[in-house]
Amino acid sequence: MVSAPSLGEQDYVRGGASQIPVKILVVGHFAVGKTTFIGSISEIEPLTTEERMTQAAEHVDDLKGVRSKTTTTVAMDFGRLTISDRIVLYLFGTPGQQRFVQMWEDLARGALGALVLVDPERLADSFGVIDLIEHYGLEYAIAVNHFDGSPLRDEAALREALDLLDDTPVVTCDARDEKSSADALTTLVRFLLDRARQEQ
Repeated sequence: MVSAPSLGEQDYVRGGASQIPVKILVVGHFAVGKTTFIGSISEIEPLTTEERMTQAAEHVDDLKGVRSKTTTTVAMDFGRLTISDRIVLYLFGTPGQQRFVQMWEDLARGALGALVLVDPERLADSFGVIDLIEHYGLEYAIAVNHFDGSPLRDEAALREALDLLDDTPVVTCDARDEKSSADALTTLVRFLLDRARQEQ
């Protein structure tokens, strides 16, 4: 049996150039589409920790509006996206349920910012997530995951409902679509770069 050749550092970097790794969190409430988002955009096979939901979970997790959901993330999702010869994003998806909040401290450590996925039909479920992101001092952008048949929300009304600062980016995306997901991430990265320049 022939063993596979080992991969060196150069195999992970385009053209052998030195790259800057950037840790980004993809967060949101339960069943908002975080696993789908990372899966749609990752250039590697994403790492997921999804498990089948049991009947016992129905008494813990609010399945209102998501009755078709059969699996849930129990640790994290992980993906990678190279956005230039210099920058590679490492995407960490957090579990959305309150009982997994204790994992956030480890996942947030070293993160440059966060993309907060929001369901326009369950805005109130996002309050706790945004509170956590602000607690850890992370800059963030809002990505409204537009589900089939859901009405488009007025941005001003959405900002008011989520109590966002005027400069917090808000975009609409489809977590199933690679280009749409890429556009949302690009918005976040540009925002983070602008913030970094302002602080210099």
